[in-house]
Amino acid sequence: MKRCGLVAIVGRPNVGKSTLLNALVGQKISITSNKAQTTRHRITGIRTKGEAQFVFVDTPGFQTRHSAPLNRSLNRAVASTLGDVDVVLLVVEAGRFGKEDEAVLALLPPGKPALLVANKLDTVTRRADLAPWLQEMQARHSFAEFVPLSATKAADAERLLAIVAPYLPEQPWLYDEGALTDRSDRFLAAEIVREKLFRLTGDELPYTSTVVIDKYEEEGRLRRIAATIIVANGGGGKPAAGCLPGRSSLEAP
Repeated sequence: MKRCGLVAIVGRPNVGKSTLLNALVGQKISITSNKAQTTRHRITGIRTKGEAQFVFVDTPGFQTRHSAPLNRSLNRAVASTLGDVDVVLLVVEAGRFGKEDEAVLALLPPGKPALLVANKLDTVTRRADLAPWLQEMQARHSFAEFVPLSATKAADAERLLAIVAPYLPEQPWLYDEGALTDRSDRFLAAEIVREKLFRLTGDELPYTSTVVIDKYEEEGRLRRIAATIIVANGGGGKPAAGCLPGRSSLEAP
């Protein structure tokens, strides 16, 4: 019997959700950076393995420190996603659990399988210290499974897939076996450009900047992309340092 289900990946900002999604899918479909709220859209990643098809939903990091309109909108996206899925992966840093994590934990719907994914295991110097922490986490919520791992290790991602599979409903697959995401190539191109902006610039580029694909042409294996970078103004109505207000265009093969 085939299995298929929606699996939400939730957690506070910068806990490694997008890195984990890419590892589970086996290909980069969600951008990563050290800036909070890099993920702004509901990104669906698909992985078919054996008789199971996993439809992973990467959500924005739940923001508790700021109440800007963008952050409120992203938080609503997180909350609404949890009502639609079959399984929830709550991603935290191994050995850590703060107020931001607690805010996400409070969103977990009762009666729905939730797995605690303790990411960044490679940063824990004393593994023995995890035992009392795991007991504390079990007291906070009745998690179906505890999975310590490092999202950067392929073997750990494969182990997590095997753990999640039994929790998927028995039903036909939603996508073709070779599908990786429900997002278009134009969308992925825009996200990759935005990722490079975050990685190659610092405070001079506000994280609210966005990218619009003006042209996307396929020439064999070559892709010609024209994109517009829309940069938000800095505080006080003045442009952010090093940035021009409005739209800046680029075109590159």
